[in-house]
Amino acid sequence: MKDMLTASIVIYNTKKELLDSVLDSVLKSRIVDRLFIIDNAPEEKNKEILKKSKIIEYIPHENTGYGSSHNIALKKSIELGADYHVILNPDIRFEKNVLKDLVSFMELNKDAVYVLPKVTYANGELQYLCKLLPAPSDLFLRRFLPKTKWTEKKNDRYTLKHSGYDKLLNAPCLSGCFMFLRCSALKENDIFFDDRFFMYFEDFDLIRRLHRIGKTYYNPSVTIIHDHARESYKNKKMLKIHIQSAIKYFNKYGWFFDRERKIINRQILQEIDLLNNK
Repeated sequence: MKDMLTASIVIYNTKKELLDSVLDSVLKSRIVDRLFIIDNAPEEKNKEILKKSKIIEYIPHENTGYGSSHNIALKKSIELGADYHVILNPDIRFEKNVLKDLVSFMELNKDAVYVLPKVTYANGELQYLCKLLPAPSDLFLRRFLPKTKWTEKKNDRYTLKHSGYDKLLNAPCLSGCFMFLRCSALKENDIFFDDRFFMYFEDFDLIRRLHRIGKTYYNPSVTIIHDHARESYKNKKMLKIHIQSAIKYFNKYGWFFDRERKIINRQILQEIDLLNNK
């Protein structure tokens, strides 16, 4: 029996060319059974999306936030009996075999609850999206201090650059731009996005909780393209939301005293050292 795969994209005044690109990636894969488009700025013209494919379910929705909107799709997918669900940013695109390869990976790795493929910019440049569980200093250094040898060294450690990004890695903190999830792990452990995060850090929070119950893998054998715009670096409103979410995250897990962070980060650094010395 074929594994059921569902997908979701949250849009908010999203550029048509971006949405068309990610939709084309999903549809040409010919493996997705249901694609949920949650529209947080619904307009009548956006319903045209439905004409692209019978697998699309268009959901107009109040803008309650990125994670809470994807929760709608996650819960619908579980009700449908989906085996896997992939959360996609609108600025993602990929080749037709990517989703099939990730299903095969999950089938071979039953301990995997989440997988992130290798992510590049359109020019092929690698995006360093594996991280340690963040401490406040990690985020402050990245966002507000000028680049020096010292800050670059600290940031390289935080983004696990010494891993080489060329091997399978059970990283505790991964980007939410493309989230390939095992639905049974979500259902059995009642793990969904924390809707207190309007935008930003909802992915860090979700993956941290998933990492407690299974493997959250970075898999470099599969590649996608992410046309990342880094809006919080350009837009003061988005920067404010980013800071507010960071405060919520550290209020939840601890600012300077976070025992779980210390243990998990030590584990991944030791794992990388072992892999590098093989």
